[in-house]
Amino acid sequence: MSMYKLTDTLSVSAQITPQDVPQLAEQGFTAVVCNRPDGESPEQASMEAIEVACHSAGLLFVRYPVNAMNFPGADLDGLGALFDDPNQVVLAYCRTGTRCANLWVATRAEADLAGAVQTARDIGFDLSMVAPR
Repeated sequence: MSMYKLTDTLSVSAQITPQDVPQLAEQGFTAVVCNRPDGESPEQASMEAIEVACHSAGLLFVRYPVNAMNFPGADLDGLGALFDDPNQVVLAYCRTGTRCANLWVATRAEADLAGAVQTARDIGFDLSMVAPR
């Protein structure tokens, strides 16, 4: 699993599996956010299966699936609050981590936007979902 740290409390990754969840808990994650709709590819684990694994491991699971048609989703402020919650260590996942990085950038305040864009671009993420902004 490719994982990229955006902040001290937020990392993003490509698709995870239920089998990855215990390791995430061991690494200190407290919440998992799914930014990938079910059914994008036949081999992807369902949100339901990952949610069950998260609950078994004591992790919060949040469904926030987006695609190009509904980006940035219905509750961007709520998502940003979770990303910034100092009491949570969050892993957000999608197919590659790109949507998650775009969502994180979209949640940034104007004063933090340039730094967030630079951080995401330095990792190599395409930010075309949020640019121009």
